[in-house]
Amino acid sequence: MKKLTFYLMMMVFTLGTFPTTILAAEKAPTTVTNTTKEVPAEVKVMLNRLEQIKAMDKSSMKSSEKKALRKEVRAIKSNLAATGNGVYFSVGAIIIIILLLILLL
Repeated sequence: MKKLTFYLMMMVFTLGTFPTTILAAEKAPTTVTNTTKEVPAEVKVMLNRLEQIKAMDKSSMKSSEKKALRKEVRAIKSNLAATGNGVYFSVGAIIIIILLLILLL
């Protein structure tokens, strides 16, 4: 029983320190360049709209206009995430997978 609590504590500490080291690193500017495939036209339009919104001067806007822009940005980002290829794992799913591997092996 003591070994099990020790292993669980070590896993919690290890997983708890892992994200902080990732967040401490400087983030490089994100640019979407795809050299192997051609970027679809709809994606280019959405990315151009995001760049336009980022370049806007929002200090003179009303709060309702800012709110509408935020909703538009969220909608565009969700559409871009839906069109992207790949498998995304949440932190909870990764923890469950690790626990299952430990218990089964």
